[in-house]
Amino acid sequence: MWVELPNEETVKETIEALKGRGVNAEFLQNKADALKRITQLIPSGAELSTGASLTLEEIGFTDLLKSGNHPWNNLKAKIVAEKDPVKQTELRIRSVTVEYFLGSVHAVTQSGEIIVASKTGSQLGPYAYSSKNVIWVVGAQKIVANLALGIKRVREYCLPLEDKRMKAAGSEGSSIGKLLTIERENLPFRKLVLIFVNEKLGF
Repeated sequence: MWVELPNEETVKETIEALKGRGVNAEFLQNKADALKRITQLIPSGAELSTGASLTLEEIGFTDLLKSGNHPWNNLKAKIVAEKDPVKQTELRIRSVTVEYFLGSVHAVTQSGEIIVASKTGSQLGPYAYSSKNVIWVVGAQKIVANLALGIKRVREYCLPLEDKRMKAAGSEGSSIGKLLTIERENLPFRKLVLIFVNEKLGF
């Protein structure tokens, strides 16, 4: 139920609904196109950070950042590398207002609502308010008919898979700490871009 790709007409209708809510939406055919598009959207020299995202890993963006072979200022890499806890905390605070923040979401309704779940909420501040530019890459299988089904998708499908993945990696597992629904972007100084990909990506 949660992994089927919708037809292109459904995707196009969802894109129009998102645009009506202040979200710039696009539709690309594959992972390679999505990676290329991201590199076009982020200007050289821009400071960026990312939320934990299986989708960004799958399209190759995480590896691109790790390689250092890019023109951006990767704040997340600086946070990971910093050993001084005080300086690392300062960097984490700075990351909340980073110029470009990238990640994915867990569901998008056909009427244009966006749903994101998080254990800690670390990526929700930039998503909801504090980053001027937010870029989401989203497998088209995450489109659902309505908000109730979106939340059901998060609870009954995404969470069990993420919990299993985290435990396999040796952590205590996952849970839903915060659940964000984006109804509309009302701030004129912010730009939200959601890139649908015609492939199954992430959970």
